[in-house]
Amino acid sequence: MLGVLSGFFVVWAIILVGMFVGRRGILGENARSVLSGLTFFVASPALLFETLGKAHLHDVFAAPLLVTAVGSIATGALFFVIVKFGLKRSLPESLMSSMSASLANAANLGIPISVFVLGDASYVAPLLIFQLSFFTPSYLMALDASTSSHRTTPLRFLLMIVRNPMIVGTALGLLVAGTGWQVPSLIMEPIHLIGGAAIPAMLMAFGMSLNGSRPLQKDGGRRLDSLLASGFKLFVHPLMAYLFARFVLGLDGHALFAVVVTSALPTAQNVFVAASRYNTGITVAKDTVLITTVVAVPAMIGVALLLT
Repeated sequence: MLGVLSGFFVVWAIILVGMFVGRRGILGENARSVLSGLTFFVASPALLFETLGKAHLHDVFAAPLLVTAVGSIATGALFFVIVKFGLKRSLPESLMSSMSASLANAANLGIPISVFVLGDASYVAPLLIFQLSFFTPSYLMALDASTSSHRTTPLRFLLMIVRNPMIVGTALGLLVAGTGWQVPSLIMEPIHLIGGAAIPAMLMAFGMSLNGSRPLQKDGGRRLDSLLASGFKLFVHPLMAYLFARFVLGLDGHALFAVVVTSALPTAQNVFVAASRYNTGITVAKDTVLITTVVAVPAMIGVALLLT
């Protein structure tokens, strides 16, 4: 337990540094976007490549991936039914709200949590793989089909997936792990150094994003939707993962702890990007991202206390 709490302390310490740096404007107005771009396009793919290159493939593709898929789909489907038939929202808005309740921030917060709390970045790999290669494209294709604009072909979605630097880094790392190839140290050393920048840069950019965040300031008739989506993401999603992992797959110990903690990650920021693109569910997406982002770490500490 002390090790888990120490990991969360490290995460929050770097987040607070990011909040301070952002509030004081030490790195300038574009610091957050620069740090986010650095982590997404350069540092995180390097970190994932190095980490997964040393992983055992059965640990990545076996139970954790299945738990991730079942937990995410069950949470999203249940919330969609509630919003569509209980709250009587439109189909596109219901899809966006469902996305807000089930799509996790696997990169910006998931990777640091995996490293500092779970002890290995590979624990977040199943979540990244599932969301980037299947879950997110499925939602976007459904949104395309339910709106009159932004029609996108499956080929375009496939290109979006293979061009994603996170997927590229993950795929190359898994290829190295699967073949057993030993990458020469001359190549791995710069990759290791670049990957080392991912976590502090992510967490500081995350801390900067919290400055001035005030969800639920304007109701717009969707306050209930936002609160329900936040509750589903922080509590129902990890509960679904726990029930399936514990009682269907029989997981326990650190393996169970890892899949539940990753399921409790906050809503991904790209949900708001998608809401803006399709001009639907914007209020719910924005508020859910903000609420879950602020509450996620305390919620995961609660999960840690219950499971350890």
